[in-house]
Amino acid sequence: MDAVQIVEGEVRELIRLRGLDPARQGHEVRLLIDAVVNDYSERALVSPLPPLGALSSAQRQVFDAVAGFGPLQPFLDDPGVEEVWINSPREVYVARGGESELTSLSLTETQVRDLVERMLATSGRRLDLSSPFVDAALPDGSRLHVVIPDVTRRHWSVNIRKFVVRARRLEHLVELGSLSPSAARFLAAAVSAGLNILVSGATQAGKTTLLNCLGSAIGPRERVITVEEIFELQLPLRDVVGMQCRQENLEGAGEIPLRRLVKEALRMRPDRLIVGEVREAEALDMLIALNSGLPGMASVHANSAHDALAKICTLPLLAGENISAAFVVPTVASCLDLVVHAERLASGYRQVAQVLAVGRRVEAGVIETAVLFDRRDGELRPTGSGMPVDDKFVRAGHRVTDLLEV
Repeated sequence: MDAVQIVEGEVRELIRLRGLDPARQGHEVRLLIDAVVNDYSERALVSPLPPLGALSSAQRQVFDAVAGFGPLQPFLDDPGVEEVWINSPREVYVARGGESELTSLSLTETQVRDLVERMLATSGRRLDLSSPFVDAALPDGSRLHVVIPDVTRRHWSVNIRKFVVRARRLEHLVELGSLSPSAARFLAAAVSAGLNILVSGATQAGKTTLLNCLGSAIGPRERVITVEEIFELQLPLRDVVGMQCRQENLEGAGEIPLRRLVKEALRMRPDRLIVGEVREAEALDMLIALNSGLPGMASVHANSAHDALAKICTLPLLAGENISAAFVVPTVASCLDLVVHAERLASGYRQVAQVLAVGRRVEAGVIETAVLFDRRDGELRPTGSGMPVDDKFVRAGHRVTDLLEV
């Protein structure tokens, strides 16, 4: 046993004796570690105890072990790391700037399981043979996804998508170059006017960040209800109630799906409804809510803005055989106003690629659309296309022609 392990054991015993909670009493735990490390260093000078080495390094390692996520903690603390994933105990990867790299970290099967159990401890979610998948949020807002055998071939698969906040408002996206000033002004006006907006993009394209930034343009007196699989949205607003789904318990009861949350949200006096991500039949409940005059926003996985519109016309059909495209397509046309598509380049850079206006006319099952902003020569510019529906802008006191000046 090396010196750090000896100190870690002593710290854990003192934490137990003093009844400290490392997750909530980090300051007290850090002071305790400092005292134990200094005491051990002095004892090692006059005894055969193994030397501790650099005290600051030992203090950090012990704190990560007892109050953090052990050997993974340095990656979680590194602002340049966007994602961490484990394919096997000896294959730990990280992503920096959109590019993956294999780390030199090597774990054991027991360490991986202990780390996952520690991560799930505060989430209220479980992982076992009857429920081999789990999605959970870590205390810092990062998203944890784990799959265990026999769904995976042999090893536990662990993925931690860090919530790296680089933008909270549309102005921040402009500063980062992800959005043009003219498009930011238009989107801010669209949100304040109560347009229904669908954010689309591939995985890691920045949909949640974009949804947060759009949400920042919501009026300060509006009551916002958010529903998500797990908590990811962090809206910079005062009157916000967030709800997340819940797994079924060991008896197979108690599950709360996204469809239930959308329905419950309507009973909470919302001025605005935000669905973190639409994946399945909850798309129908969302459309019904928006069709009642409630402004809202949502995100969806898609390769383009047009694909997102086609997908949102298809997902409600999963709700049952009695739901037909003859009902869904006109409902989408009457509900949605804009599709904002985000993309991630090969370099890892994220940007808004297109803003699509959704019209009210449907011809042969196809919804009328118009591209309002598109990327040309690397810049998001107005196309000069007319806005199919501008009544919401007019009621809010905005002139669409001014917002769409080329």
